[in-house]
Amino acid sequence: MSRPRVLVVDDSLPNLELAAYLLMRDGFDVAKALDALDARAQLSAFKPELVLMDIQMPKVDGLTAARQIKANPATAKVVVVAFTAYAMKGDEMKMLAAGCDGYISKPIDAARFAGQVRGFLAAPTAAG
Repeated sequence: MSRPRVLVVDDSLPNLELAAYLLMRDGFDVAKALDALDARAQLSAFKPELVLMDIQMPKVDGLTAARQIKANPATAKVVVVAFTAYAMKGDEMKMLAAGCDGYISKPIDAARFAGQVRGFLAAPTAAG
């Protein structure tokens, strides 16, 4: 059985390393990117099933990156999950409108995190 492939994109190195560690510990194959431009290169090389996308990043924000992923026929079926501390009313709708398949809020619950990610991979939207 192949391991689920997840790309974690976050400009905060501690957040990036924690998320990657928790996923790898739970059997995921993980690639990391510190910004959306690096993520674009990782999409081609790593071919993830799911991208955990930080929303507030320099250069290209996560919502713009999510729109680009979903607009490209080669990556349109990749599950994109916003990985964000945003919790304001209306933010979830902005994320979904940008093409995100859902979101996981920060700070993460280390005990539940890998299960949350697996849930997005098993969801009907993940099937395309």
